[in-house]
Amino acid sequence: MEVKATPILEYHTITTLYEASLNGCVSTLNTLIQRNPIILNRVSLSPFSETPLHMASLLGHLEFCEALVKRKPSLVSETDSEGRVPLHLACAEGHTKVVKSLLLTNPDVCYAVDKDDMLPLHLAAIRGRLGAIQELTRARPDSIHRITDDGSVLHLCVRYNHLEALKFFVQSATMNQQFLLAKDKKGNTVLHLAVKLKQIKTIKYLLTVPEMRTAARALNEAGLTNFEVLERGPSDFITQKIEHMLTEAGVQSITAQQGSSSSPRIIPTQPPQESKRRKLWETLWLEYLQYRPNWIEEKRGSLMVVATVIATMTFQSVISPPGGVWQEDTFSGGLNCSSSGICKAGTAVLAYDLTEEGYVTFATFNTISFFSSLCVVVMLVSGLRLDNKPMMWMLITALFLALTSMSHTYVSAQRLVTPHHLAHKVDTMNMSLSTIWIIITGVVLLFHVLHLVIFCAKKFQVKLLCSSNQLPVFSGSD
Repeated sequence: MEVKATPILEYHTITTLYEASLNGCVSTLNTLIQRNPIILNRVSLSPFSETPLHMASLLGHLEFCEALVKRKPSLVSETDSEGRVPLHLACAEGHTKVVKSLLLTNPDVCYAVDKDDMLPLHLAAIRGRLGAIQELTRARPDSIHRITDDGSVLHLCVRYNHLEALKFFVQSATMNQQFLLAKDKKGNTVLHLAVKLKQIKTIKYLLTVPEMRTAARALNEAGLTNFEVLERGPSDFITQKIEHMLTEAGVQSITAQQGSSSSPRIIPTQPPQESKRRKLWETLWLEYLQYRPNWIEEKRGSLMVVATVIATMTFQSVISPPGGVWQEDTFSGGLNCSSSGICKAGTAVLAYDLTEEGYVTFATFNTISFFSSLCVVVMLVSGLRLDNKPMMWMLITALFLALTSMSHTYVSAQRLVTPHHLAHKVDTMNMSLSTIWIIITGVVLLFHVLHLVIFCAKKFQVKLLCSSNQLPVFSGSD
């Protein structure tokens, strides 16, 4: 008697198949196919938007993918609710071996586009999956020439800052100048976009490509050269570095600074002859010493943890001071209880020492560190933007005050609990470490002051330039 499959039994079988694709279990797949040889054909009737091959490709289960495409190769070209084939998912996750296996079955899926008009190559470029990119371009080299609203794959590499992937694409299309100079929907070339995003390493590489040096003289749809794109953003050291790089490439912007309304033009210039010492300092400043105005916003969570730990440590030092507390009232004990009348239970033992100034010093620095860390916590949880200069300086000051006071708290506590015959050695060690601390904080403070001086000098230079051109300068009181 033949047993007919019920809808519930069939749904359970399909669900088991998808669970096997999640785990990459080939043995379960083989068992299901033995029980129901047409189970893979029934996948299209299931309520799931993805096929088991989508799931296995996303998770990188190579053996499971190979088993699926061996039994039903058409799964390679099946799309999900986003219009993506399994190759899209494997490329996005960078599963190079899975990508290679899918391409061996059907290399034409390189041309499959999802609902956002993205090829698998575009997703690989967005994520910088170099291995997947190499397999895709090897299978269908002409797929790199497809242009979307966001531009070419070169634009995607620059937009998401994947320099190695960008180098591979440029080397693959060296002879195709039209592709290298392609523009996005705003008329920006790859170099325009790199300048706008201030990606110095990317710009430096692009300017080594002859075709890209030609692009340095191009205008976007807004009629702006790379110089004008750069001038639209805030002026800082990175901006000056990029201007220098463009100038060395033989490009200089001539804008209408004398009131002319003509469009900006460009002329080739000779690279300026600068000393090696100046270039060395520029590289040192740019790579290691430059002040980043958004670092506090990036590290808000870490700063919160640091401030909370400092507050906890200093609070614990109050309720458990060095030397402990008196467990009961006493009138003697070898300390200064007689002159104070009584040593109260719960008070610090060393507060009654003959050298009570040491305990006062400890308590003072500990309190300063505690309240400074609380101020940091308040500023971090206030929800205010911290990338403006006043808030940033306040937060930096509070952090330095908390850390410095905590270091003095440690030295004071150590001095209180150190025996007199070892006090000289401990003081010598603390003096050396304190000198190192002062040097470090002094260097950091110097660079902050230097950044402030540079900022003020730039503002003053702009004001002089506007005055020399008889342009109005607006102040905050106007």
